[in-house]
Amino acid sequence: MTFSAGTDSQAAMAKLDPRLQSIAAHINSRVHADIGSDHAYLLRALLDARRIEHGIAIEKSPGPFFNSRSTLAGRDADVRLTDGLAGLRPGEADSVSLSGMGGELICRILRAHPERVPDAVILQPNDHQDAVRRWGRESDFHLIDEHLVHQRATYVTLVFQRTTPCPDPAYDGLHPVDAMLFGPHLIRRCDPALLEFLHREHRRLGQHDRLAPDSQQRLESVRRLLRRFGQAIR
Repeated sequence: MTFSAGTDSQAAMAKLDPRLQSIAAHINSRVHADIGSDHAYLLRALLDARRIEHGIAIEKSPGPFFNSRSTLAGRDADVRLTDGLAGLRPGEADSVSLSGMGGELICRILRAHPERVPDAVILQPNDHQDAVRRWGRESDFHLIDEHLVHQRATYVTLVFQRTTPCPDPAYDGLHPVDAMLFGPHLIRRCDPALLEFLHREHRRLGQHDRLAPDSQQRLESVRRLLRRFGQAIR
């Protein structure tokens, strides 16, 4: 398959909001499945940009199912009313994306049918990003890239690739808590968006006199990373 890089492709991608653009940038495959597609804007853009040949939208509820079916009408795509990866056959898709839901739910969906998870996985959890990174390490999926995008809230796009069982080198030499909470690739490249996010987290968590253990651990990680990057802690 030849992927278009011209004006039509750029125009199709430009119709997506920044959050979905961050996901679409990592998808080039023959068949892509989007779980919880809602309005199927991501799949429509990928098809129009010729970044995929065939799309599969999987919805659990009738409302999103009909929304997606309307969006994808006339395009090379299936819309299925079913629950998560139960709607895919093993080996049917080359890549899959899940976004717009919590990290723990994403992990439950992936763990429910591990034999149906494609080799390329693009995830954008609303929360509990550490749980998603942990899923990758436990399931022999290496974290090959990650990006922060701010759109009302801050989202992290996580890109995984299946590999043979071996430790993920992305985490080598990093504090395990820091890397799991805030991302090894973001930390290594001292991502400007990560620095901004860490300062916001420090202000948010630092205003409390007492924190729950998980929040206290997060605050300590934030401070450790700010010191690593030579940032003043206010």
